Amino acid sequence: MEKITFEDFEKVDIRVGEIIEVTDFERAKFPTYKLKINFGDEIGIKQSSARFKSNYTPEELLNKQCLAVVNFEPKNIAGFLSEVLVLGIDAQKGGISIVRPVDEAVLGARLY
Repeated sequence: MEKITFEDFEKVDIRVGEIIEVTDFERAKFPTYKLKINFGDEIGIKQSSARFKSNYTPEELLNKQCLAVVNFEPKNIAGFLSEVLVLGIDAQKGGISIVRPVDEAVLGARLY
């Protein structure tokens, strides 16, 4: 594991958003959704592709909060511009589990 400094960590801007739209992303290589996420007034609405399709239905994701890196350069994924990276971890039963606050958080709040 490569070590980083605290200053390196401070460069990663991880914020709370609320998923406001979920659609299938048929052109993606893996089972994927296109997400629209509201990060509040400061950041606004951003889009992302996320490989949560094998673990969640669109209804299970809609209106849920999530954590995402908001200061990466946008990435073109199969013709779709992914503006933020929604965080996920390997789920115990396979697939990817979304990372989200345990309690409701303020939209746009930063992870420290």
